[in-house]
Amino acid sequence: MLYTTFHDLQLSRLGMGAMRLPNLGERRGPIDEPAARAVIEAAYAGGVNYFDTAYRYHGGASEPFLARVLSQYPRDSYYLATKLPGHQMTYRNGELAFTGYLSGEPVQSPATIFEDQLARCGVEYFDFYLLHNVAESSLPLYSDPQLAVVDLLLEEKRRGRIRHLGCSSHGRLETLQQFLDRFDGVFEFVQLQLNYLDWIVQNARARYDLLTARGIPVWVMEPVRGGRLAAPGTQAEALLRAARPEASYASWALRWLKTLPNVGVVLSGMTTLEQVEDNLRTMSTVEPWTSADQATIDAVVAAMADTVPCTACRYCTELCPQELDIPRLIALYNELAFEPRADLSAVLAQLDPEDLPSNCIACRSCVSACPQGIEIPDVLARLAERMAAL
Repeated sequence: MLYTTFHDLQLSRLGMGAMRLPNLGERRGPIDEPAARAVIEAAYAGGVNYFDTAYRYHGGASEPFLARVLSQYPRDSYYLATKLPGHQMTYRNGELAFTGYLSGEPVQSPATIFEDQLARCGVEYFDFYLLHNVAESSLPLYSDPQLAVVDLLLEEKRRGRIRHLGCSSHGRLETLQQFLDRFDGVFEFVQLQLNYLDWIVQNARARYDLLTARGIPVWVMEPVRGGRLAAPGTQAEALLRAARPEASYASWALRWLKTLPNVGVVLSGMTTLEQVEDNLRTMSTVEPWTSADQATIDAVVAAMADTVPCTACRYCTELCPQELDIPRLIALYNELAFEPRADLSAVLAQLDPEDLPSNCIACRSCVSACPQGIEIPDVLARLAERMAAL
């Protein structure tokens, strides 16, 4: 395993994300605990020492499960990271409340959430703690002087219950810049959605350059774009196979990230042992990145640039009153956009009537939850039209 130096720590370049653990059932079933335990243990055995979770991953089950698996190891042999869910909260007239699919659940204060997270994980401190998704909707709450979220976390850092403080962000460049100006020198690292496709499509390069100029290390989320870069479509796959027949498509994404000097930890939400083994191979070796490699990736990006940028984070599904499997439908839309193959009609025919995109009522609840800002109702409407034409 390759490691990166962060202060006095040696962090594995590959981090284990606990957002996409194997589960029981196709949609939002409970964690498949034996399978998930095997994935986490394999990552640890392979040298991974950074493990990332959040308050509501897997419906709130990720934090306690991950911590339970890690508890078999010496506490100083791994680093545990989790996040404050301010992106799913509002603060108005002195009242704090959850929003979206957490709406109606009781919440007293950010301090009580933090205490609850420590208790759920059975730990006395978090090695890394983040504000979850600094974006346009969450910036007012995170910056509110009366609520004083950042002051609270700085006090917890002083007490030693947070060792290192950071944030994640899906927001616009201007929002991230405004936030960092407001809290200059506070955050030790920032977690970004970063991969070779979003470098161009979402201008992730500008966010990376902003953080690099400020001397803030970058942690990477969605390095394989929710699995999309592990199965990038026939045209892109042909390009990658021609260049390196033995390499997995996912390994290209991780190798590209290793070329960025300000990238520290690359978080991968691994679901299978095969994914763990493949990622361990990639992140345990130093390989040159050639001009031919970059030319191949440039061609792949050109082939993929017109797709809908869904990462299958599934935040939208928590809010959909129709219970549509939106990421699956968008994946089908992208497949049709890439290559309108005849066999896709058979896949579409297997959808149950209640799962069809035509069931979307355009309530737009999903749009407010989407970190990518996708106009999901429009996409589903176009998919319904294409399905009708098959």
